[in-house]
Amino acid sequence: MDTREILTRFKSGTLAREQAVTLLTAHPGATDGEPAPAPRPDPAPAPAPAPDSTVPVPDAYAITAVHGRFPYADDLDAYWRTALDGGAERRSASSPDPERFDAAFFGIDPDTAARLAPQERVLLETVWRTLEDAGHVGARLDALITADGEPRSVGVYLAHGPLGAACGGALPGRLCDLLGLRGPGHCVDTGASSFLAALHLATAALRTGDCAAALVAAVDAACAGAVLVRPLAAARAAGDTVHAVVRGGALAHAGRAADADARLARRARAAADLGTADIAVCETPVESGAAGAATGFEALCRAVLQIGRGTLLPAPGRTAPAAWPRPRDPQGHPLPRRASVAVRGEHGAAAHVILEEPPEHRPEARGTAAAPGRPELILLSAPTPRHLAATARRFADRLGAPADALPALADLATELRIGRAALPCRLALIVRTTGELAKELREFADGTAPEPSADLRGSGASGLLDPELPETAHYLAALRRGGRLAALARLWLAGVDVTRGEETHGRPAVPLPGSAMLPGPADAVPATSDGAAR
Repeated sequence: MDTREILTRFKSGTLAREQAVTLLTAHPGATDGEPAPAPRPDPAPAPAPAPDSTVPVPDAYAITAVHGRFPYADDLDAYWRTALDGGAERRSASSPDPERFDAAFFGIDPDTAARLAPQERVLLETVWRTLEDAGHVGARLDALITADGEPRSVGVYLAHGPLGAACGGALPGRLCDLLGLRGPGHCVDTGASSFLAALHLATAALRTGDCAAALVAAVDAACAGAVLVRPLAAARAAGDTVHAVVRGGALAHAGRAADADARLARRARAAADLGTADIAVCETPVESGAAGAATGFEALCRAVLQIGRGTLLPAPGRTAPAAWPRPRDPQGHPLPRRASVAVRGEHGAAAHVILEEPPEHRPEARGTAAAPGRPELILLSAPTPRHLAATARRFADRLGAPADALPALADLATELRIGRAALPCRLALIVRTTGELAKELREFADGTAPEPSADLRGSGASGLLDPELPETAHYLAALRRGGRLAALARLWLAGVDVTRGEETHGRPAVPLPGSAMLPGPADAVPATSDGAAR
């Protein structure tokens, strides 16, 4: 019995795991075509029950946010539209200008901003957008805690090409410092496979508990992108949005082996406990194109988007988009869509990752639904007054969408409290409907009505309440339970982080507009900006 038959019998249930491991390890020479001792037959297995899509896959990792910036697309929606056309728009699109950078948003002084490499500016904005899309720049970020109790434990794994003397290995540390992250930081440069190699290393760090989540980012001259990755069980328990699941992967150098790619693919499938027939799509640079160190990120984006939207993109041998029906097992039970992503670097370093459609999951509702017309406290903040007005306008524009496309007012209020950072320029509104909120936000942005706001730049920490005292969290929780919205608003505008002690677990992130950035020349920074990233 050769290796393929051993794995086939194990997957079909006619060979126990222990027997399969024994055969594969005790007879390393049993390659395809070479016989191996047959095991004692097991009793015929009972018919398999329907798969339980609510059971987490062991040792799997959730991609909870994806954000990308391409020469021909500023975000993933634009990227998808271009990919549906087979990339026809690429030749006519222009790259975003990396020389225009919102240094004030990050609190970076003019001299430092002028010294940043263009790719570093783009990367910083991309990483922030990724965290914000996941709802992890506020209380949820504080809640990413390792087993030893370290909060904000997010590792940074950066895949990069040539960045100049000012960047290199210091960049992950600089990102951790600016964003207040406390996990490990590593640079990876294996050429085109850098991003997938960084993702593989990040999942290894999650497996050993070095961090509670990992930012895996890539930047090159033409492309930048990042994903936020967490253990699947933790992401599901927290109510995070899961775009795709990393089931397994492998990383190796080709050496002199002619069949190195096939061997690496077998290792990745074995790590994911899957067979060749379980994976319908393989994304490589042939489909996505080369983008330097970000090549793997673009290939992964294609795979994640196809999995999530159930549509196969044009590729060699497929000239138009096609439906991707969900596969089924022999008993007719639906199975998740799966894709592999494979990239080999210029010097032979290769990486292979297996992605899977996330299991269906509805987080357990917490508390009771808010009564219609109940007042809600809306807290908005930004690094400068101009950013605050621009962000208010973005929210007002978003609230102009049809009512059935908007989140409930209570969910919006909760997301702004626990999913956004508490920055020095603040606005507090007490409203009863989304229409009332849109009106007040627009009036504030236009400067036509005085709304309760505060500019706390340079004022230091508020001395009203000691944030380190447990009694502070109890007091703020009591105000929330009692509906003391006016008191909470006054504390917020006085510099208190009123989200202190608020429960984040099991509260799904609500998609909201991102904070407004106001890019300009890299060295044009107001001296009074405290910045969003602290």
